[in-house]
Amino acid sequence: MKKALVIQSDFGISDGAVSAMHGVANSVDHDLKIFDLTHDIPPYDIWEASYRLWQTITYWAEGTVFVSVVDPGVGSTRRSIVVKTGSGHYVVTPDNGSLTHIARTEGIVAAREIDEEINRLPKSGESYTFHGRDIYAYTGARLASEVISFEGTGPQIPVESIVRLPVKDAQLEGNLVEGMIDILDIRFGNLWTNISRELFKKLEIPYGGTIEVEIQHGGRTIYQNVMTFGRSFADTHKGEPLVYINSLDNMAVAINQGSFAKAYGIRTGSNWVVIFRKREG
Repeated sequence: MKKALVIQSDFGISDGAVSAMHGVANSVDHDLKIFDLTHDIPPYDIWEASYRLWQTITYWAEGTVFVSVVDPGVGSTRRSIVVKTGSGHYVVTPDNGSLTHIARTEGIVAAREIDEEINRLPKSGESYTFHGRDIYAYTGARLASEVISFEGTGPQIPVESIVRLPVKDAQLEGNLVEGMIDILDIRFGNLWTNISRELFKKLEIPYGGTIEVEIQHGGRTIYQNVMTFGRSFADTHKGEPLVYINSLDNMAVAINQGSFAKAYGIRTGSNWVVIFRKREG
């Protein structure tokens, strides 16, 4: 049974790059079902590529093949790899950290380095700047359409050798929970943290209650305020901040009908720390 192919990149859709990848995949198998995850990853943002894969992958059927191309090291010595996840999905990607979130959540059970002598678009010449088209889309389509097996993508490599980005685990310490800004709800500017609902609930803050929120970057406090813990944005007035549970069952921070990220210049990653502190009394 043929598998779906899902593609993400930082290419945008203002030129023909994404269409070229679709064309390569379609040329491998005209009946292959090809979908886009997103092509609006900020340029070179490997962290966001990693997160968007994790955000999406488990909602697709087991065996689905994902191609993720955010590749600031294209043409360098970084490896091109294919992995099988603990959830039974496959990811074709540069080995540059884009598997960080999946490795932590779903796990990686096997990994192979792409054999570019076999799995490279025929007649693609000596171009070393569009591996998304010439290697990743081509290999992903061959795997999804079962022209090749997982073993046919290339030689096995140790799972522990795969590159991972630094991550700060969320933790409870007394009357506070500390984690990081994992990603932005990009269109609306909300801050999505890696603090789970279960961990936050240990602070015993009721809906409608208040909590102190502090955001740090590189050890320096960027923002500190007291805000409402609400079920939804309806629990606050327009322009007011709130803490809520997002669609991934993690804690998030927002401004009702405003962009928290833009208002305070906040970005993502392990050096952006968020602290939820229970107020005394």
